[in-house]
Amino acid sequence: MKGFVKLMFRTLFLALSMTCIGASAKAHEFWIDPVQHQVAAGETVIADIRVGQDFEGGAYSFIPRSIRRFDFAMNGDIQPVQGTVGDRPAMVVAPQDEGLLVAIHVTTDSRLTWATWEKFENFLKHKDLTWGLAEHDARGLSRENVRERYSRYAKSLIAVGHGKGSDIEAGLLTEIIALENPYTDDMSDGLDMRATYEGAPLKDTQIEVYEKAADGTVNVFTSRTDEAGVATIPVKPGHRYMLDAVVLRALEVKEETDPAWESLWANLTFEVPAR
Repeated sequence: MKGFVKLMFRTLFLALSMTCIGASAKAHEFWIDPVQHQVAAGETVIADIRVGQDFEGGAYSFIPRSIRRFDFAMNGDIQPVQGTVGDRPAMVVAPQDEGLLVAIHVTTDSRLTWATWEKFENFLKHKDLTWGLAEHDARGLSRENVRERYSRYAKSLIAVGHGKGSDIEAGLLTEIIALENPYTDDMSDGLDMRATYEGAPLKDTQIEVYEKAADGTVNVFTSRTDEAGVATIPVKPGHRYMLDAVVLRALEVKEETDPAWESLWANLTFEVPAR
């Protein structure tokens, strides 16, 4: 009987966790949050999956049905993150080598219905996607019950031992790629990055930057990619960073309950060591 109750509690907990992910992710970032961005050789890499705002958010469990891909890449080798349903932290891996570890997480699709047109409008303004407002009206869509589908494409850079190496282009639908190693390269002139969508440069696109100091203070600012999808992000020693870019694309609506829009969220987290 105790085992049955425990199983029921666990099942309920997981169901509530999934509900919370869907509810809290409506206009929030989704990121990989390592306990430490720099670990010694031979140490375990531990990271949470978080949803929230301004670098603050709840940690979620390892739930296979919400995961499309969860890997870590290091020195040319890519391996899946192994886990058991309900594990939290969601990522616990033991690298067998030193170098730059790239954690990769892709969610399955989720859906939401915006409570009001104003909230949908504010979301598009915040993410610099206001072209979608005129497009929505031009398509003859109702401003009530705007339905959206979304998915997340998150990466994180973690230095193991010497931390040498490079970020990889992981083949994600949309992706942010660091063109420099923040742990070993000179960051005095900023970190160069490239954003892609379907493998092509994500041109003239807003990059939202969250900069977190050691005392927990968060500064938010934006940058913008050029014609090659590249932007240079000013960074400071001893700070953690989260970069975010959103792609919006129209979906064909055949039934009233079909989503009219799809948002694809690219995210990258890393730290710049204190020198």
